Amino acid sequence: MLVLPWRFAGIEQPSTLEPTLMMNGEFETDWTSTTLRVRYAETDQMGIVYYANFFVWFEIGRTDLCRQLGFTYEEMERQDGLYLMVAETRCRYKAPAHYDEEIVVRTRLRSVRKRVLVFAYEVYRALDPMLLAEGETIHVITDRDGRPRALPEKYRELFRVHSKAVSSRQ
Repeated sequence: MLVLPWRFAGIEQPSTLEPTLMMNGEFETDWTSTTLRVRYAETDQMGIVYYANFFVWFEIGRTDLCRQLGFTYEEMERQDGLYLMVAETRCRYKAPAHYDEEIVVRTRLRSVRKRVLVFAYEVYRALDPMLLAEGETIHVITDRDGRPRALPEKYRELFRVHSKAVSSRQ
């Protein structure tokens, strides 16, 4: 596991995105980290990452977060017939990422509601605490035909257990 420099001092690097308001029964999970290296194909002629690639990295972080919580998207689709349809996405760019840099995508579930999941993301350079971008995606849980469905209790429980583990460490 990569430890970012400010974490050596026990300091959490705060995000500047405003948190989503929490309603009754909502909770959020701890951050997970995914380390990637910027590929040449992800950059423009000047070696700077093309802005849309941050959304691809968000998806990689989201997929890894699910795995770390004990399930995969593929299992959710195959076993439960459920899909996480992207309803809204945003990204605030703070600094450029460059070819061959190692980056860290931090991901967490910011909000869990009956039919909606909100994921938060932060992208950092691995060698320094430079925040490159922060973002959020809002997903509606649907069936194969795109009709909204409730999140099954087994997933809510995975999220709940992970959020309790987080709060007990704080």
